[in-house]
Amino acid sequence: MLRRLSHKTAAILAAVAGLTVALAATVRAADDATGNPMQAQIDHGKSTYASKCSHCHGPNLMNSGTITPDLRAFPDDKTRFVTTVKNGKNNRMPPWGDILNDEEIGSLWAFISSRRKP
Repeated sequence: MLRRLSHKTAAILAAVAGLTVALAATVRAADDATGNPMQAQIDHGKSTYASKCSHCHGPNLMNSGTITPDLRAFPDDKTRFVTTVKNGKNNRMPPWGDILNDEEIGSLWAFISSRRKP
């Protein structure tokens, strides 16, 4: 036999359903249009790179005629990358550890890694 739900139980179920829909929408909003969270991180890194890094490293990860390295050839070494970004390098690259948070640096790594030369 079917049992009728009390108003209180129905209200709780409706609230849970509403929260589930809201959570799913939040997760989808964090992903890009294809539903790929990695692509969303790469896109965030691209934006951070354009505003914070491209003036020295060039818009395409290289800036010929300067002392900056071609970032497309940066080794597949995330620890080295994070350390260099946070602490700077050889008194030529300033430290960014007080300016960029760990998420932004991780997104930069995702962007640069996605553009690495084979």
